[in-house]
Order: sequence, then structure tokens, then C-alpha cells
Amino acid sequence: MEAGDEERPLLHLHPSPQGATSEYTRDGSVDINKQPALKHSTGKWRACFLILGVEFCECMAFFTISKNLVTYLTAVLHESKVTAARNMSAWVGACFFTPLFGGFIADTYWGRYWTIVGFFPLYVVAMVVLIASASLPIFSTSSDHGGSVHRAFVYLGMYIAAIASGGVKPCTSSFGADQFDTNDHAELVTKGSFFSWYFFLINTSNLLSGTVIVWLQDNVGWAVSYVIPTVLMLICFPAFLAGSRVYRFRKMGVSPLTSILQVVVAAVRKWHIKLPDDSSLLYEPSGTDASYKIEHTNEFRFFDKAAIVSAPSDNESTVPLCSWRLCTVTQVEELKMLLRMSPIWASFVIVYAVDAQMPSTLVEQRMFMDNRVGSFTIPPASMSVVGVISCLVWVPIYEMALVPLARRFTGKEKGFSQAQRLGIGLALSMLTMVYAALLETRRLAVAEASGMRDPDAPVPMSILWQVPLHVVHGAAQVFAGVGATEFFYDQSPETMKSLCAALGQLALAFASYMNSLLLSIVAVATTRR
Repeated sequence: MEAGDEERPLLHLHPSPQGATSEYTRDGSVDINKQPALKHSTGKWRACFLILGVEFCECMAFFTISKNLVTYLTAVLHESKVTAARNMSAWVGACFFTPLFGGFIADTYWGRYWTIVGFFPLYVVAMVVLIASASLPIFSTSSDHGGSVHRAFVYLGMYIAAIASGGVKPCTSSFGADQFDTNDHAELVTKGSFFSWYFFLINTSNLLSGTVIVWLQDNVGWAVSYVIPTVLMLICFPAFLAGSRVYRFRKMGVSPLTSILQVVVAAVRKWHIKLPDDSSLLYEPSGTDASYKIEHTNEFRFFDKAAIVSAPSDNESTVPLCSWRLCTVTQVEELKMLLRMSPIWASFVIVYAVDAQMPSTLVEQRMFMDNRVGSFTIPPASMSVVGVISCLVWVPIYEMALVPLARRFTGKEKGFSQAQRLGIGLALSMLTMVYAALLETRRLAVAEASGMRDPDAPVPMSILWQVPLHVVHGAAQVFAGVGATEFFYDQSPETMKSLCAALGQLALAFASYMNSLLLSIVAVATTRR
């Protein structure tokens, strides 16, 4: 590819016939009344600020629970270190698994806006349950009965939050990106910046949780820390509802999972039929109401058989747009797009497995290091703030310095191609784990040299040795994390934006469960004999 060429998009939109100077958007979006969306009064940053407010609250609630969860499970619920790390990974996995169902509901039934409206109040309920578990006398751990009830109530609140997260996480990023007209060059470029600042806001909530919230949990009380995100939710959610008239909405199509299954079934039914040499003979109705069509590609050609017109009855007048025996070229190409995305998705399971180590095993590592810096003592859970600050610093550096610099060499509007951005993130994630392994090796060597019989006892080794690790991981997040969010939105079919955003979250879920499995395997292997 030449330096001045753009990447070949997986999705080819056919713009509407409206002119460039039209007062309406040209990507088929509508307003809350299902009328064509006006460019000057809907969408763009005026709408994104309200959507980002909802995401900020959701992240504050999530990080308030997760940031110091290992400490809570070990110190308050008296779980062992391995059990606490495993239970935390399982819960984080649930938080990133449920978006698959939330994304399906958004793309098939409710739409992104109404899915957020339906699930967000459930998050408030979860936080109220956690506030009650941390403050009411009935949950005293002084007795076996009180301890078991307390434990059950804590996990009840955590998993209600996981369900609520499933409806909010996959929709906020997609709904925010929907506010930019993909057929308007200026808005399309701005949309790329949206994902960077979206990630910036997530890390801002992460920073506040790792400092203010963790300090409150360690010094004031857990109930107070849960009250803060709950109050923020009660403020931002009404503001989100009040801005309904400025949002842009995408028209919903057929259920994405149904469409995918139809292609598979129709292709299998026609496995014995030879594909025509001319792809224009494949079925694509000319009078479709869809606002876009996807051009035919030659990859995964087996599935093209679903679009073969094999009988005289297979014509536009007798076959519905969605059929179990005849599918459109666009339907087939949507499935192909998902298949092309699958290797990237699989690689990010490994990247996110690195993320899963940050709030679990690396917190435990800090518990057994010297956390004193002069007269100040750093809580183990707060050390991750270094990584958050690294992210907050790297986002503006990336947007304001690296992108313009890279643009001079590559000629690309975004500076880096998506493949380059993701590749750099993968390499930095690998370096993060290499450093973590070397650091643990060094910690154990210090423990042995100090004559400590227990390798898990605190060693005379400063907690600041983890700083380079978090700095590198923060840079990896800016390249890989932001790049993955943008990738799953840009390269997904128009009717599957929320579902594909959920696939990105599903990679996080698989990574968390992988981390939990690895912890169990290591625990068994290292405690034998």
C-alpha cells in the first residue's frame, strides 16, 4: 500500500442522494421523532457530552467496585488470596460477558438509546444494595450467620451491576459514534477523536477511583465510597434523558443473529450448487429500503451460495428480504465482515488478559512490597493510578503529537492505520508482562536473600519498582484499547454496531476467565508437595 492510500474499508456505504449542503444528515440517521436528523441541531459533540456523562458514571461505579475488590474480599469477607483473585476475575468476566446480550437487545429490539435507558437504573439498584451491605447492622460479620448473609448480599449487588453493565457498556461508545455523519468528511475525522477522548474519560474515572475512592474505602468506610457514584448517576441520568432531542438515531434492521444464521442455513442448503463466475448474478434486490449495500468480495466464497438464485421462484416478487433459503449479497458480506474481524478479536483476548492481571495479581504483588515512600504510605490498590495517569498523558500526546507526525510519513488522515495502532499496542502489552515477570523474579530473590522462609511475606523492595510497568501498560492501552474500540465500530456491519462493540467486551470476559483459569492452574502446580 502506498503512503498516500487509505485503508480498504470492509464496509462500503452508498451515500444518500442528498447533496453535501443538505440541512439533514446523509447517513440515514433520524431524530427522536423518527424524522431525518438536522445537521445543525442534532448530534456531534453537543450530544456526545451527555452520552459521555453516562459512561463516566458507569465507569465510576465499575471502578469503585473493582479497584479495591481484592482487598475487600480478603480483608472484609476473609477470602484467601487465590480465591479472591479468582472471584474477582470471574466477576470482571461477567461484567464483560453480559454486553453480548445487551448489544443483541440494542441491535434487535430496543436500539442503543432505549437500552441505556432500560439498564442504567439497574446500576443504581446495584449500588444501593452494596451501600446497604456495607452499612446496615444486619450484615455484621461477627457471627457466622451475619457473615454468610453479608457475603451473599455483596455478591448480589456485584452481579446486578454486572447485568446492568451489559446494557450500558456496548451502547455508549456506539451511540456516541452514531452522533457523527459517516458521509460528512469533517464529522468522520472528528469521530476518530471521539474514541480517544472517550477512552480519556474512562481513565479519568479510573484515576478518581484509584485515589479518592480507594482512600475513602481504606480510611472512612466502604459505604461512603459507594454513595459517590450513586449520586453521580442520579445527576447524570436525568441530564441524559433531557437531551433526547439532540441525539441522532440509526434505523434498526433485521435481528443481526437471525441474519447470520439465515446465511449459514441457506449456504448449507445449497452446498452442492456451483457458484456463478459473475458475482452480479447473486441476489441483491434493487428496491430495498436499506440505506446502504455492501460490495461483494471474493473471500469465504462458500457463503456466497446463500445468495444464489437457484429456482424460478427465487425472485424479488416472491422472496422476502430475509429468507432461510435465499439471502442478499449484503447479508452474506455482513457475515464475512465478522469472520474477518475474528483474528483481531482472538488476539485481543491475550491483550486483555494482561489488563486482568492489573487489579488482581499485581495488587497482591504490591501487598508484599515496601509501600512506604518517605513518610507517605501508598495503598496497594492506588498504585494503578500511575497507569491511569500514563493513559491520560498518552491520549493528548497521541492526538496532538504522534498523529500529526505519523501523518507526514504515512499520508493517512488518522496518522496510523488500524493495523499499525493495534500492533504497537500488542507489542507494548507483551513488554508489560515481561517486566512483571522479571519484577516478581527479583522480589522472590530479595526474599530469599533476606532469609525469609515465607515467599509471600513483605520484602525490603520498594513498591515504586512497579512504576515502569504501569507507564508502559498505559501506553499500550492508548494504542490497543482505543484502537480496538474504534476497530470494532468502524469494521462492523451497520446493523451490528452494538453487537460488535459487545464482542470487544466479550474479549475482556474471555481474558478474565482465562486469567482465573491460569490462577487456578498455577495455584495447583505450585502447592503440590
